[in-house]
Amino acid sequence: MLSAPDAAPRPDLVRGIRRWDFVALIINITIGAGILGLPAKLYALVGAYSLWAYGVSAAVVTLIVLCFAEVSSRFQGSGGPYLYAREAFGPLVGFEVGWLLWISRLASFAALCNLLVEYAAYFWPVVGQGLGRALLMAGLITGLTLLNLVGVRTAAAVNNLLTVSKLLVFGLFTGVGLFFVDWQAFSFVAAPPAASFSSAVLLLIFTFSGFDVAAIPAAEIQQPQRTVPFALFTAIGTVAVLFVLVQVVCIGTLPGLATAERPLAAAAAQFMGPAGAGLIAAAAMLTALGTLNALMLAGPRLLFALAEQGQIPAGFGATHPRFRTPYVALLVSAALKLVLAISGTFIYALTLSTIIRLTYFALTCAALPVLRRRHPHQPAPFRVVGGSVVAVVCIALCLWLLLSSKGTEARDVAIAAVVGLGLYAGFRRRPATT
Repeated sequence: MLSAPDAAPRPDLVRGIRRWDFVALIINITIGAGILGLPAKLYALVGAYSLWAYGVSAAVVTLIVLCFAEVSSRFQGSGGPYLYAREAFGPLVGFEVGWLLWISRLASFAALCNLLVEYAAYFWPVVGQGLGRALLMAGLITGLTLLNLVGVRTAAAVNNLLTVSKLLVFGLFTGVGLFFVDWQAFSFVAAPPAASFSSAVLLLIFTFSGFDVAAIPAAEIQQPQRTVPFALFTAIGTVAVLFVLVQVVCIGTLPGLATAERPLAAAAAQFMGPAGAGLIAAAAMLTALGTLNALMLAGPRLLFALAEQGQIPAGFGATHPRFRTPYVALLVSAALKLVLAISGTFIYALTLSTIIRLTYFALTCAALPVLRRRHPHQPAPFRVVGGSVVAVVCIALCLWLLLSSKGTEARDVAIAAVVGLGLYAGFRRRPATT
């Protein structure tokens, strides 16, 4: 274990997230809204080669997860990628990672909140716009905030229930759909352009993300140095299999997959009839709700971690005297999420997420050899064979994927990073007692 600033346990936090709770948390975050529309986007890009894209992206993610597993096994405090970057590369880089990661989590939460409301309008049209929409969002965010405020054990239990329900719904979709697959629909005659295949892999890397965010509340995980590596591999393996099966069913049952706006709903209607659309609408709400709860649990811990390391005002690191949860960080994050969700200004910010994630993926992978050299007599509890080589390969893969992104996204991330620099400088000038 590192003799880093996080080494001392926080007695005012509860280590209430057990091993399988954490597996469920990663699954819940990873199976987000992307899977509801991704099959059509992938098929439009590369056709049946989308299955190969899953294989490539799963391999890339596995290598990145190996790096995350070793690096995370050195820590037991809150912060995830922020904490790793801070320890390996110093306070400034750490702050930038924490700042950008927090922005991306706010935007993702707001987007998912709107998705849930859109699907809720399928059953209750009055909530689709105007006051009804705002009230539903306010009620939803208030409920999730209170749930996560009253204790991490309660939030973890609800997360487990939502995760199991989500897996059952998608298991039903794939389990039934596989019996109706037309295997003649899978054609691998003409290979897609390299640029299209790279774009498909980039989309999937974004979709597989979630493991990185789930490690943020490590200070509330039981035996985090062992639990985090185990949960990473278990959850990613489960999600990869599920995603591939969903793609197979969509390709094999929906002839117009490339142009489908709601591919899972359209595919379900092919082999389950009109009830299929209702099932997928309910599944979309369940998927969004589960991921929203997981993000509400993990996201505010970034502010808590930044305050714990003295990089933002200490008030954000306060814990509730009764429930022992980081309530200030939770309430501030919830308020901003509500504003973003209702205003709709979050949509453009979502374009930042891919580059932000690839950036701190690369930094976490780079932290592996740095921490090995810095602490030669404190080996990580989980050690990757050939870890330095794996880290270099992962960094190269992240750079390759970054080159597939758009220039406007890079510009926006640069702007956000500059804002972060200003905040970092401003907080450094504040008196230590603030």
